[in-house]
Amino acid sequence: MKKLLPYLFSILFLLSCQQDKKHEVVEHEKKEEAHQKEKVKPKQPTSGVYLFVLGTIQDAGSPQLGCYRDCCRDLQSNPDPTRKIVSLGLIDYENQKKYLFEATPDFVSQWSSLNSFAGFDTNKVDGIFLTHAHIGHYTGLIFLGVESMNGDHVPVFTMPEMSKFLESNGPWSQLVKVGNIELKALTNSKEIILNNQISVEAIQVPHRDEYSETVGFKVQGPNKSFLFIPDINKWNLWETSIVEMIKEVDYAFLDGSFYDGEELPNRYMDEIPHPFISESMELFSALPEEEKSKVHFIHFNHTNPILIKDSEQREKVLQNGFQIAEFHQMIEL
Repeated sequence: MKKLLPYLFSILFLLSCQQDKKHEVVEHEKKEEAHQKEKVKPKQPTSGVYLFVLGTIQDAGSPQLGCYRDCCRDLQSNPDPTRKIVSLGLIDYENQKKYLFEATPDFVSQWSSLNSFAGFDTNKVDGIFLTHAHIGHYTGLIFLGVESMNGDHVPVFTMPEMSKFLESNGPWSQLVKVGNIELKALTNSKEIILNNQISVEAIQVPHRDEYSETVGFKVQGPNKSFLFIPDINKWNLWETSIVEMIKEVDYAFLDGSFYDGEELPNRYMDEIPHPFISESMELFSALPEEEKSKVHFIHFNHTNPILIKDSEQREKVLQNGFQIAEFHQMIEL
């Protein structure tokens, strides 16, 4: 028996190596798949107005700093390049204009993607619309500063309190002072006409407004419209009916931060009272299938199980007739 022990250990060692190599191959394949997906560029249109999804993740990204739970552990060493922070891009091919919704920490790659999708004026954006002053929605403006791009009066559309915040606090105030950005006033529920193809209306919503008010946007293209509300408190805390608003548009990109209240066991969810996807589905359950299909959940926290492609929660969202916003998704308006 003692003579056999070295052989047994050798066999066990070889089996262990094979398992390790198999794991390495699987991880490599996952990483390569994600990189290839990031490289996939939608077929470039030559006319019309198009919406591009440039990011779908909550402010702090995925993986999130300090998180070593299952949702982040592998991503810490193998980041998924498609997990960009929530942002939408709008391209008007007829008038050759481009707009960003949100200036995120992923601003550099999102700016580049928008210009790449457009194929014209490859280092220019004609306007940036900000929803509010939480880190995932405005801090990308810093890349327009003198230490980076040194932007030249890039139009930034903001509500009054958001404007005051940027004008009164460095380093954002420097962007205004030296002319890297030019603040453009938005008024609640007042439509602004960008050109003969596009109009935008800011719609104030309840949220944690420590530094500024919070808005969503209703955007009208030449033929279709969309609603963008990435951050809001519970739907019942808003005096406006989200159900009725969905009926008024063709697409609705809505706060899907958390699937339910089980994701953050060590946090009081009352402190971050986003509408859970499970709650939204219940609220929208009486809508006809055509109306349900307008809803695209977005702004996913790193813990949200619908980020996992084969999760039960993701399947439930789709089976119930709703949509999940996808990185580099393209929609003609």
